[in-house]
Amino acid sequence: MKTIKEEQLRGMEIFKNVSDSTIENLCSIGDVNCYLKGSHIFRDKDLVKKVYIVYSGKVALYKMNESAQKKIVFILGKDKIINAVVIDDLPASINCEVFENAEVLAFDRNKFIEVMETDFQLSKVVIRSLAIKVRRLYRQMKNSTPIKVEKRVAAKLWKLAKDYGIESEDGVLIDLNISVTYLADMFGMPRETISRALKILQKEDLIIHKNKKILVKDRDRLSNFFKGL
Repeated sequence: MKTIKEEQLRGMEIFKNVSDSTIENLCSIGDVNCYLKGSHIFRDKDLVKKVYIVYSGKVALYKMNESAQKKIVFILGKDKIINAVVIDDLPASINCEVFENAEVLAFDRNKFIEVMETDFQLSKVVIRSLAIKVRRLYRQMKNSTPIKVEKRVAAKLWKLAKDYGIESEDGVLIDLNISVTYLADMFGMPRETISRALKILQKEDLIIHKNKKILVKDRDRLSNFFKGL
């Protein structure tokens, strides 16, 4: 656990519009915590008294279904608020697992809310975080309608390439170490089902999947595939 430095917050996109006094106040009520891949920051039903924001690395928010199958809802990277819903003072409604080794800012919940009351720009940061998650959930609901698995996987890979893609000569490399098992967790489906879908996408020459890395050869072609064009 380390103290937060003002220059750390000033260098984050999420805090670019907040006041200098807000930066100072946030530094006084928070700290930086380091987590290893696979560890948990909190679990479903925990009483969480901290507001967590990703400083580096990535975390995954997931639920377990009635069959004990993990369903990943979000993967969050730098500058993302993990649990803005904590402001409602209810137990956590989701699990938070570290996807890649991460540094996470942790702020006392009640004091964070007090700072929000003095700076509307900080309140907007929280509102925007919630709004983005709602929009992404709407999109997930749309993609959960009965369509072929390979098209659902294609849509997910298109989104991951958009959010975490690195341009290369051969296409867009998704900058995440994604095993077939973890991708299956994103859909709450058996590993074998997702493995077959990936093989179909590779056969269609849309992706290359090797050593837990996925390269999208052409995002437009992938988009046309899952849209049925």
